[in-house]
Amino acid sequence: MRFLVLLALLASCTAPAPSTPTMTKHSQASVLHPAELVGFLATADSVRCREFYTGKLGFRVESEDSMALVLNADGRMIRIQNAREHTPRPYTVLGWNVADIEAAVARLAAAGVSCERFGFPGQDERGIMTFSDGTRVAWFKDPDANILSVAQMPR
Repeated sequence: MRFLVLLALLASCTAPAPSTPTMTKHSQASVLHPAELVGFLATADSVRCREFYTGKLGFRVESEDSMALVLNADGRMIRIQNAREHTPRPYTVLGWNVADIEAAVARLAAAGVSCERFGFPGQDERGIMTFSDGTRVAWFKDPDANILSVAQMPR
């Protein structure tokens, strides 16, 4: 079971930042090209959620109403929907590829965000997991226990 959860966590890393290795480009655009991907989350406590994403992660509020908080996450949109009830998923729901995971984890810690320690072989005391292919991932949670991640892909 732990292995399946670990695979789901790794598989859910998101699109790379411009300073990291990019995925192979296809010669043909998708049917959604040139649309931009938007991340979606849910929260049961919009005040606490806003404080985390703006105060700790430093994202900018684009809009907020009774339905959702819309954030600008370094040029990418995250829409956090208000929900009466929220059950967090047991895998990563949103992640960022980074060029230097150690620096990213240090910045998170300085902002008061702790990385999760699952006790997997290959996970260090900072919460950084190193996989056999060289991929390095650290997970952290938002106030609704949504699992978020930072990942450094092999060079």
